[in-house]
Amino acid sequence: MPDTVTDKVADKVADNMADEVIWDKEIDVPKKWIEFVDENVLASTQIKSIGPHGASYWTRTAEIETEQEDGSALSFFLKVTQHDTGKGMVTGEFASMTALHNTVPDLTPSPIAWGTYASDPNVHFFLCSFVDMTDDVPDIQKFTAKIAELHKKSASPTGKYGFSIPTYLGTIPQETAWTDSWEEFFTKSMKRWLVVEENSQGYDEEMKRLSEALLSKVIPRLLRPLETGGRKIQPCLVHGDLWDGNTSSNAETDSPVIFDASCVYAHNEVEMAPWRPIRHKIGKPYVRAYHKHFPISAPEEDQDDRNALYCIRFNMCSSALYPGNLRFRRIIIEEMRALVEKFPDGYEGWEKEKDIHLNINEIRSNPAKDLINYSTKKKDPMMQGP
Repeated sequence: MPDTVTDKVADKVADNMADEVIWDKEIDVPKKWIEFVDENVLASTQIKSIGPHGASYWTRTAEIETEQEDGSALSFFLKVTQHDTGKGMVTGEFASMTALHNTVPDLTPSPIAWGTYASDPNVHFFLCSFVDMTDDVPDIQKFTAKIAELHKKSASPTGKYGFSIPTYLGTIPQETAWTDSWEEFFTKSMKRWLVVEENSQGYDEEMKRLSEALLSKVIPRLLRPLETGGRKIQPCLVHGDLWDGNTSSNAETDSPVIFDASCVYAHNEVEMAPWRPIRHKIGKPYVRAYHKHFPISAPEEDQDDRNALYCIRFNMCSSALYPGNLRFRRIIIEEMRALVEKFPDGYEGWEKEKDIHLNINEIRSNPAKDLINYSTKKKDPMMQGP
Protein backbone atom coordinates (compact mmCIF):
# COMPACT_ATOMS: atom_id res chain seq x y z
CA MET A 1 0.00 0.00 0.00
CA PRO A 2 1.54 3.36 -1.02
CA ASP A 3 2.31 5.62 1.96
CA THR A 4 2.50 9.03 0.27
CA VAL A 5 1.59 10.95 -2.85
CA THR A 6 5.01 10.22 -4.36
CA ASP A 7 4.52 6.50 -3.71
CA LYS A 8 1.20 6.51 -5.54
CA VAL A 9 2.65 8.41 -8.49
CA ALA A 10 5.72 6.21 -8.72
CA ASP A 11 3.57 3.08 -8.49
CA LYS A 12 1.43 4.29 -11.40
CA VAL A 13 4.44 5.11 -13.55
CA ALA A 14 6.15 1.83 -12.65
CA ASP A 15 3.03 -0.13 -13.56
CA ASN A 16 2.88 1.58 -16.95
CA MET A 17 6.56 0.80 -17.58
CA ALA A 18 6.52 -2.75 -16.21
CA ASP A 19 7.27 -4.41 -19.55
CA GLU A 20 9.73 -1.80 -20.81
CA VAL A 21 13.28 -2.97 -21.52
CA ILE A 22 15.70 -0.83 -19.51
CA TRP A 23 18.84 -1.46 -21.57
CA ASP A 24 19.49 -3.65 -24.58
CA LYS A 25 22.98 -2.56 -25.61
CA GLU A 26 25.95 -4.90 -25.91
CA ILE A 27 28.53 -4.84 -23.10
CA ASP A 28 31.37 -2.57 -24.16
CA VAL A 29 34.08 -4.88 -22.79
CA PRO A 30 34.97 -7.77 -25.17
CA LYS A 31 34.39 -11.24 -23.75
CA LYS A 32 37.95 -12.28 -24.61
CA TRP A 33 39.26 -10.46 -21.52
CA ILE A 34 37.70 -13.07 -19.22
CA GLU A 35 38.74 -16.10 -21.31
CA PHE A 36 42.21 -16.16 -19.75
CA VAL A 37 43.86 -14.97 -16.52
CA ASP A 38 46.23 -12.09 -17.12
CA GLU A 39 49.55 -12.33 -15.26
CA ASN A 40 48.84 -9.11 -13.36
CA VAL A 41 45.60 -10.56 -11.98
CA LEU A 42 47.02 -13.71 -10.40
CA ALA A 43 50.68 -14.66 -10.53
CA SER A 44 52.32 -17.90 -9.37
CA THR A 45 48.95 -19.57 -8.95
CA GLN A 46 47.74 -22.82 -10.47
CA ILE A 47 44.75 -21.81 -12.56
CA LYS A 48 42.15 -24.53 -13.06
CA SER A 49 39.53 -22.54 -14.97
CA ILE A 50 37.98 -19.15 -15.66
CA GLY A 51 34.42 -18.59 -16.77
CA PRO A 52 31.67 -15.94 -16.85
CA HIS A 53 29.91 -15.37 -13.53
CA GLY A 54 27.32 -12.75 -12.59
CA ALA A 55 25.78 -10.03 -14.71
CA SER A 56 26.66 -6.43 -15.50
CA TYR A 57 25.72 -3.80 -18.09
CA TRP A 58 29.13 -2.15 -17.98
CA THR A 59 31.77 -4.82 -17.23
CA ARG A 60 32.73 -8.44 -17.78
CA THR A 61 32.72 -10.61 -14.66
CA ALA A 62 34.11 -14.09 -14.05
CA GLU A 63 34.98 -16.74 -11.49
CA ILE A 64 38.59 -17.93 -11.41
CA GLU A 65 39.08 -21.40 -9.95
CA THR A 66 42.57 -22.19 -8.62
CA GLU A 67 44.44 -24.95 -6.83
CA GLN A 68 46.56 -23.88 -3.88
CA GLU A 69 49.94 -25.32 -2.90
CA ASP A 70 48.32 -27.62 -0.36
CA GLY A 71 45.98 -28.97 -3.02
CA SER A 72 42.89 -27.11 -1.79
CA ALA A 73 40.55 -25.30 -4.17
CA LEU A 74 40.15 -21.53 -3.96
CA SER A 75 38.05 -19.27 -6.18
CA PHE A 76 38.28 -15.55 -6.93
CA PHE A 77 35.85 -13.04 -8.44
CA LEU A 78 37.14 -10.92 -11.32
CA LYS A 79 35.62 -7.76 -12.81
CA VAL A 80 37.10 -6.30 -16.01
CA THR A 81 36.67 -2.79 -17.46
CA GLN A 82 38.22 -0.61 -20.17
CA HIS A 83 39.49 2.93 -20.79
CA ASP A 84 39.92 5.75 -18.26
CA THR A 85 36.32 5.46 -17.09
CA GLY A 86 36.81 1.77 -16.39
CA LYS A 87 40.00 2.51 -14.44
CA GLY A 88 38.10 5.01 -12.30
CA MET A 89 35.34 2.47 -11.73
CA VAL A 90 37.66 -0.27 -10.38
CA THR A 91 39.78 2.09 -8.27
CA GLY A 92 36.62 3.52 -6.72
CA GLU A 93 35.17 0.07 -6.13
CA PHE A 94 38.38 -1.22 -4.52
CA ALA A 95 38.52 1.78 -2.15
CA SER A 96 34.81 1.38 -1.38
CA MET A 97 34.94 -2.35 -0.73
CA THR A 98 38.08 -1.94 1.38
CA ALA A 99 36.39 0.69 3.56
CA LEU A 100 33.31 -1.52 4.01
CA HIS A 101 35.37 -4.64 4.72
CA ASN A 102 37.53 -2.85 7.27
CA THR A 103 34.39 -1.70 9.10
CA VAL A 104 32.30 -4.92 9.05
CA PRO A 105 34.51 -7.74 7.66
CA ASP A 106 31.82 -10.41 7.47
CA LEU A 107 29.51 -8.24 5.35
CA THR A 108 31.57 -8.20 2.13
CA PRO A 109 33.87 -10.36 0.01
CA SER A 110 37.53 -9.64 0.78
CA PRO A 111 38.89 -7.05 -1.66
CA ILE A 112 42.28 -8.20 -2.97
CA ALA A 113 43.51 -5.87 -5.70
CA TRP A 114 42.81 -3.59 -8.61
CA GLY A 115 45.14 -3.09 -11.52
CA THR A 116 45.82 -3.03 -15.26
CA TYR A 117 46.30 -6.01 -17.56
CA ALA A 118 49.89 -6.73 -18.55
CA SER A 119 48.60 -7.79 -21.95
CA ASP A 120 46.76 -4.49 -22.60
CA PRO A 121 47.28 -1.19 -20.74
CA ASN A 122 43.72 -0.14 -21.64
CA VAL A 123 42.11 -3.01 -19.70
CA HIS A 124 41.64 -2.78 -15.92
CA PHE A 125 40.41 -5.16 -13.24
CA PHE A 126 39.05 -5.55 -9.71
CA LEU A 127 39.75 -8.79 -7.84
CA CYS A 128 38.16 -10.08 -4.63
CA SER A 129 37.42 -13.34 -2.86
CA PHE A 130 34.65 -15.45 -4.34
CA VAL A 131 31.51 -15.90 -2.24
CA ASP A 132 28.92 -18.43 -3.31
CA MET A 133 25.58 -16.63 -2.97
CA THR A 134 21.91 -17.48 -3.20
CA ASP A 135 19.54 -15.96 -5.76
CA ASP A 136 17.40 -14.37 -3.04
CA VAL A 137 17.51 -11.07 -1.17
CA PRO A 138 18.89 -11.42 2.37
CA ASP A 139 16.72 -11.98 5.43
CA ILE A 140 15.16 -8.67 6.43
CA GLN A 141 16.23 -8.77 10.09
CA LYS A 142 19.79 -9.99 9.48
CA PHE A 143 20.31 -7.55 6.63
CA THR A 144 19.00 -4.41 8.32
CA ALA A 145 20.87 -5.21 11.54
CA LYS A 146 24.14 -5.52 9.59
CA ILE A 147 23.60 -2.30 7.64
CA ALA A 148 22.82 -0.46 10.86
CA GLU A 149 26.01 -1.95 12.36
CA LEU A 150 27.99 -0.62 9.39
CA HIS A 151 26.57 2.86 9.83
CA LYS A 152 27.12 2.89 13.58
CA LYS A 153 30.71 1.63 13.46
CA SER A 154 31.91 3.86 10.65
CA ALA A 155 33.41 7.31 11.08
CA SER A 156 34.47 9.84 8.47
CA PRO A 157 38.29 10.23 8.57
CA THR A 158 37.88 13.99 8.13
CA GLY A 159 34.65 14.44 10.08
CA LYS A 160 33.12 15.68 6.82
CA TYR A 161 30.82 14.37 4.10
CA GLY A 162 32.48 12.91 1.00
CA PHE A 163 35.08 10.26 0.18
CA SER A 164 38.82 10.06 -0.39
CA ILE A 165 38.60 9.38 -4.15
CA PRO A 166 35.87 9.51 -6.82
CA THR A 167 33.48 6.56 -6.71
CA TYR A 168 31.20 5.55 -9.56
CA LEU A 169 27.53 4.72 -9.91
CA GLY A 170 27.59 2.57 -13.01
CA THR A 171 29.88 4.46 -15.39
CA ILE A 172 29.31 7.89 -13.82
CA PRO A 173 31.54 9.43 -11.11
CA GLN A 174 29.57 10.86 -8.22
CA GLU A 175 30.24 13.87 -5.97
CA THR A 176 32.83 12.98 -3.31
CA ALA A 177 34.60 16.29 -2.45
CA TRP A 178 34.80 16.74 1.34
CA THR A 179 32.09 19.09 2.60
CA ASP A 180 31.23 20.36 6.10
CA SER A 181 27.42 20.22 5.99
CA TRP A 182 25.11 17.53 4.68
CA GLU A 183 22.79 20.05 3.02
CA GLU A 184 25.70 21.56 1.09
CA PHE A 185 27.06 18.15 0.09
CA PHE A 186 23.70 16.82 -1.09
CA THR A 187 22.96 20.03 -2.99
CA LYS A 188 26.25 19.77 -4.88
CA SER A 189 25.55 16.12 -5.59
CA MET A 190 22.06 16.86 -6.88
CA LYS A 191 23.31 19.70 -9.10
CA ARG A 192 25.83 17.32 -10.65
CA TRP A 193 23.20 14.67 -11.33
CA LEU A 194 20.83 17.23 -12.84
CA VAL A 195 23.50 18.23 -15.36
CA VAL A 196 24.49 14.63 -16.12
CA GLU A 197 20.88 13.54 -16.54
CA GLU A 198 20.08 16.44 -18.87
CA ASN A 199 23.17 15.66 -20.96
CA SER A 200 21.94 12.08 -21.24
CA GLN A 201 18.22 12.62 -21.86
CA GLY A 202 17.98 16.17 -23.24
CA TYR A 203 16.39 19.40 -22.02
CA ASP A 204 12.90 19.40 -20.48
CA GLU A 205 11.16 22.63 -19.50
CA GLU A 206 9.17 21.20 -16.59
CA MET A 207 12.22 19.33 -15.32
CA LYS A 208 14.18 22.59 -15.31
CA ARG A 209 11.47 24.47 -13.41
CA LEU A 210 11.03 21.72 -10.84
CA SER A 211 14.80 21.37 -10.40
CA GLU A 212 15.14 25.04 -9.47
CA ALA A 213 12.42 24.70 -6.83
CA LEU A 214 13.94 21.44 -5.57
CA LEU A 215 17.31 23.11 -5.03
CA SER A 216 16.01 26.38 -3.56
CA LYS A 217 13.03 25.15 -1.53
CA VAL A 218 12.79 21.39 -0.99
CA ILE A 219 16.40 20.53 -0.15
CA PRO A 220 16.79 23.34 2.43
CA ARG A 221 13.38 22.49 3.92
CA LEU A 222 14.15 18.79 4.39
CA LEU A 223 17.90 18.78 5.10
CA ARG A 224 18.68 22.01 6.97
CA PRO A 225 16.58 20.99 10.02
CA LEU A 226 18.87 17.96 10.43
CA GLU A 227 21.75 20.24 11.46
CA THR A 228 20.04 23.25 13.05
CA GLY A 229 18.07 23.97 16.21
CA GLY A 230 20.40 21.84 18.31
CA ARG A 231 19.97 18.81 16.01
CA LYS A 232 23.03 17.04 14.63
CA ILE A 233 23.88 14.09 12.39
CA GLN A 234 27.21 12.34 11.79
CA PRO A 235 28.67 11.28 8.42
CA CYS A 236 28.35 7.50 8.08
CA LEU A 237 29.97 5.18 5.58
CA VAL A 238 27.25 4.09 3.14
CA HIS A 239 27.46 1.48 0.40
CA GLY A 240 25.89 4.04 -1.93
CA ASP A 241 23.99 1.76 -4.34
CA LEU A 242 22.34 -0.79 -2.08
CA TRP A 243 19.49 -2.11 -4.21
CA ASP A 244 18.65 -5.82 -4.35
CA GLY A 245 21.03 -6.37 -7.30
CA ASN A 246 24.01 -5.52 -5.08
CA THR A 247 23.24 -7.74 -2.10
CA SER A 248 22.52 -11.39 -1.44
CA SER A 249 23.07 -14.12 1.15
CA ASN A 250 26.08 -16.37 1.64
CA ALA A 251 24.95 -19.82 0.45
CA GLU A 252 26.83 -21.54 3.30
CA THR A 253 26.11 -19.26 6.26
CA ASP A 254 22.92 -17.47 5.14
CA SER A 255 24.50 -14.21 6.30
CA PRO A 256 24.02 -11.01 4.27
CA VAL A 257 26.62 -10.05 1.66
CA ILE A 258 26.95 -6.68 -0.07
CA PHE A 259 29.11 -5.86 -3.10
CA ASP A 260 29.57 -3.50 -6.08
CA ALA A 261 29.85 -0.51 -3.73
CA SER A 262 30.04 3.21 -4.54
CA CYS A 263 30.87 4.53 -1.11
CA VAL A 264 30.61 7.97 0.40
CA TYR A 265 30.36 9.29 3.95
CA ALA A 266 26.81 10.59 4.11
CA HIS A 267 23.61 10.86 6.14
CA ASN A 268 22.84 7.22 6.93
CA GLU A 269 19.27 7.52 5.64
CA VAL A 270 20.49 8.08 2.08
CA GLU A 271 21.38 4.37 2.04
CA MET A 272 17.67 3.56 1.92
CA ALA A 273 16.88 5.53 -1.25
CA PRO A 274 16.89 2.34 -3.38
CA TRP A 275 14.51 0.69 -0.91
CA ARG A 276 11.66 3.02 -1.90
CA PRO A 277 10.80 2.06 -5.53
CA ILE A 278 8.35 -0.82 -5.84
CA ARG A 279 10.41 -2.18 -8.75
CA HIS A 280 12.96 -3.42 -6.20
CA LYS A 281 12.70 -6.54 -4.05
CA ILE A 282 14.12 -4.73 -1.02
CA GLY A 283 11.40 -2.25 -0.13
CA LYS A 284 9.78 -0.19 2.61
CA PRO A 285 9.48 -3.05 5.13
CA TYR A 286 13.29 -3.03 5.17
CA VAL A 287 13.27 0.70 5.97
CA ARG A 288 11.02 0.10 8.97
CA ALA A 289 13.15 -2.85 10.10
CA TYR A 290 16.34 -0.80 9.78
CA HIS A 291 15.00 1.92 12.05
CA LYS A 292 14.56 -0.62 14.83
CA HIS A 293 18.36 -0.78 14.88
CA PHE A 294 19.17 2.84 13.99
CA PRO A 295 16.82 5.63 15.16
CA ILE A 296 15.20 8.00 12.67
CA SER A 297 16.97 11.36 12.49
CA ALA A 298 15.13 14.36 13.90
CA PRO A 299 12.81 15.83 12.78
CA GLU A 300 11.31 12.34 12.68
CA GLU A 301 8.18 13.52 10.89
CA ASP A 302 10.28 14.39 7.82
CA GLN A 303 11.72 10.88 7.37
CA ASP A 304 9.47 9.72 4.55
CA ASP A 305 9.86 12.98 2.62
CA ARG A 306 13.65 12.81 3.04
CA ASN A 307 13.51 9.27 1.68
CA ALA A 308 11.54 10.54 -1.33
CA LEU A 309 14.15 13.28 -1.89
CA TYR A 310 17.03 10.81 -1.66
CA CYS A 311 15.21 8.51 -4.07
CA ILE A 312 15.00 11.33 -6.64
CA ARG A 313 18.79 11.44 -6.67
CA PHE A 314 18.93 7.64 -7.00
CA ASN A 315 16.49 7.70 -9.93
CA MET A 316 18.43 10.61 -11.47
CA CYS A 317 21.42 8.28 -11.73
CA SER A 318 19.25 5.53 -13.24
CA SER A 319 17.94 7.96 -15.87
CA ALA A 320 21.41 9.25 -16.74
CA LEU A 321 22.77 5.74 -17.24
CA TYR A 322 20.23 4.79 -19.91
CA PRO A 323 20.06 7.52 -22.60
CA GLY A 324 16.92 7.31 -24.69
CA ASN A 325 14.95 5.48 -22.00
CA LEU A 326 12.68 8.05 -20.34
CA ARG A 327 11.14 5.66 -17.81
CA PHE A 328 13.09 7.04 -14.88
CA ARG A 329 12.75 10.67 -15.95
CA ARG A 330 8.97 10.34 -15.85
CA ILE A 331 9.19 8.96 -12.30
CA ILE A 332 11.58 11.77 -11.30
CA ILE A 333 9.28 14.51 -12.61
CA GLU A 334 6.28 13.12 -10.72
CA GLU A 335 8.28 12.77 -7.49
CA MET A 336 9.75 16.26 -7.80
CA ARG A 337 6.35 17.75 -8.52
CA ALA A 338 4.88 16.15 -5.39
CA LEU A 339 7.64 17.50 -3.11
CA VAL A 340 7.67 20.97 -4.69
CA GLU A 341 3.90 21.24 -4.23
CA LYS A 342 4.18 20.05 -0.63
CA PHE A 343 6.96 22.49 0.37
CA PRO A 344 6.42 25.70 -1.66
CA ASP A 345 7.72 27.96 1.12
CA GLY A 346 10.94 26.04 1.80
CA TYR A 347 12.91 26.25 5.04
CA GLU A 348 11.78 29.79 5.81
CA GLY A 349 8.14 28.76 5.70
CA TRP A 350 8.88 25.86 8.02
CA GLU A 351 10.62 28.18 10.50
CA LYS A 352 7.67 30.58 10.54
CA GLU A 353 5.22 27.73 11.03
CA LYS A 354 7.39 26.34 13.82
CA ASP A 355 7.50 29.74 15.59
CA ILE A 356 3.72 30.02 15.38
CA HIS A 357 3.33 26.58 16.95
CA LEU A 358 5.82 27.48 19.69
CA ASN A 359 3.90 30.65 20.55
CA ILE A 360 0.59 28.80 20.60
CA ASN A 361 2.03 26.08 22.82
CA GLU A 362 3.50 28.69 25.17
CA ILE A 363 0.12 30.39 25.53
CA ARG A 364 -1.59 27.05 26.11
CA SER A 365 0.94 26.02 28.74
CA ASN A 366 0.77 29.35 30.63
CA PRO A 367 -2.46 31.22 29.86
CA ALA A 368 -2.33 33.12 33.19
CA LYS A 369 0.95 34.75 32.19
CA ASP A 370 -0.59 36.01 28.97
CA LEU A 371 -3.56 37.46 30.87
CA ILE A 372 -1.24 39.21 33.33
CA ASN A 373 0.74 40.75 30.48
CA TYR A 374 -2.47 41.92 28.84
CA SER A 375 -3.79 43.38 32.14
CA THR A 376 -0.51 45.22 32.77
CA LYS A 377 -0.63 46.78 29.34
CA LYS A 378 -4.19 48.00 29.94
CA LYS A 379 -3.24 49.73 33.22
CA ASP A 380 -0.09 51.40 31.90
CA PRO A 381 -1.05 54.99 30.90
CA MET A 382 1.68 54.98 28.31
CA MET A 383 -0.21 52.18 26.58
CA GLN A 384 -3.49 54.15 26.51
CA GLY A 385 -4.72 56.02 23.49
CA PRO A 386 -5.66 59.77 23.61
